[in-house]
Formats: sequence, C-alpha cells, structure tokens
Amino acid sequence: MLTRKIPSTSEALPVIGCGTWQTFDVGPGAAERAPLAEVLKTLFEAGGAAIDSSPMYGRSEGVVGDLLADGKSRGLGRDRAFIATKVWTTGREAGIAQMKRSMELLRTDRIDLMQIHNLVDWQTHLATLRAWKSEGRVRLVGVTHYTESAHDTLLAVLKREKFDFVQINYAVDDRAVEQKLLPFAKDNGIAVMINQPFGGGGLLRKLLARKLPDWAGEIGCTSWAQILLKFVLAHPAVTCVIPGTSKPEHMRDDIQAGLGTLPDAAMLKRIVEAAGA
Repeated sequence: MLTRKIPSTSEALPVIGCGTWQTFDVGPGAAERAPLAEVLKTLFEAGGAAIDSSPMYGRSEGVVGDLLADGKSRGLGRDRAFIATKVWTTGREAGIAQMKRSMELLRTDRIDLMQIHNLVDWQTHLATLRAWKSEGRVRLVGVTHYTESAHDTLLAVLKREKFDFVQINYAVDDRAVEQKLLPFAKDNGIAVMINQPFGGGGLLRKLLARKLPDWAGEIGCTSWAQILLKFVLAHPAVTCVIPGTSKPEHMRDDIQAGLGTLPDAAMLKRIVEAAGA
C-alpha cells in the first residue's frame, strides 16, 4: 500500500484506513463482531493501519479495543494499529475523564492521534493534550470539523496553533476544502485525514447504478469506490482516508485504491465529469 509521511514526525502512514462511525457500533455477539474482525484483519494484511473512532460513535471504541486485544492470534493486535479517536465535551475535567475512558475502551495506554472533535472547547483540550503529549499518553494531536460553514474558523485555529493533524470531509461532490484548508495544510506541515470520501454514501450509491467507465483501468480501478478514493488520494495534501465499513468485501475493495497509479489532472477532471459533480 502507498504511504504518506506525517509531516511533524516523518513517519509513513498507509493511505487507506478504516472509519468506525455507525459501522462498529455493535453489541457483544460473535455474529455481529466476526465481520468487523475480518475488516480489520483485511486492512492490516494489506498494509493499512489507521482506525478512527470517537466517544460519539456509540460502542465503537470498545468494539475496536476488544477486537484488537482478543484477536492477536488471528492477525490483529494493538501493535498493528494506528489508533485515532477524539475528545468531544466541554470543560477540562470532563475532557480528561472522556479521554481516559477512551483509552480504557480501546485497551491502550497511548493513543496515536487524539483529535479535538468539531472544535468543541478546543483551547481547553489543547492545553491538556499538550501536557499528555509530553508525557507520552498521546503521540499526535489533531482537530476536526465536518461542516463547510466552519472552514474559516478551522483555518483560523490552524493558523493560530500548531496541530499534527486535521480531519475534514473531502469527496468528488464535496470539494470545498480544496479552496483553503488543503493548501494550508500542505504548506504548513499538517497531516490530513479524510472522512466521508464517498460523499456521505449518497454519491457512491448513485454511481453504483452506472457502468464503470472504460478509463477506470488506466488508474487500476475495478469499482466506483476505488475511483472515488483515488480522487481523494490524488490531492498531495491528503495523508490518509478512512472509509467506514462493516463488510470485509468492501474493505478488500477499498484497499485497492491505495495501490498503484493515482489520477493526474486530466483524469481528475474525467472523474468529476463522470460523477456529475
């Protein structure tokens, strides 16, 4: 799998990861969890590492933690994962309590990337995270937002303070971050994690009804999902993309986008036109 360097550490991060919103919010039953274990195993065997979660994703943190802890003999294990989660509350003590709970659920004493979700009380949490980073509890610090209306505020925060990562939406039909946020991140050494690369799912569902373009093979794509992911990865500011899925076959399909040739400018235009975006 292709990798991109995290600018603040120069470590290589595989470009395809796994999001857990909705998809990993399941109960303790083996029938519910077995496909998710296979999703993670498929990701790791392909060279992937990033798993993104949040306290707001229901039971997802606990499910990820259990699968990694209980599945080491089956090709899983904490050592294979780049774990990213979030703090999403107000107040110093509430933030500390929430992050400690996330570590308990994820069964780890160190989070690879802790992100301040949607800028909620970001100044308070940033002070805590800087201290935790110096203590080795978190390795990297990030900030996220998902609405276009918050882009100017998010940009102002990135200009004011030093973050290792920013997580934002980006898809063929959701390209607002190309204007300011992606160029700023690239020019200022901020790694970028992308969520909702399929336009929240609606774009992919629409395209699945269409025949795959003949030119898809020119960039090694055999599915619309791969085309949409390669569109995102073609942007030089993007470090990693985290499509969410609960189905191993979808994970196997997604990881193919992290291999081989990425679209050039002419191909990107073709993709936009084909998607009607």
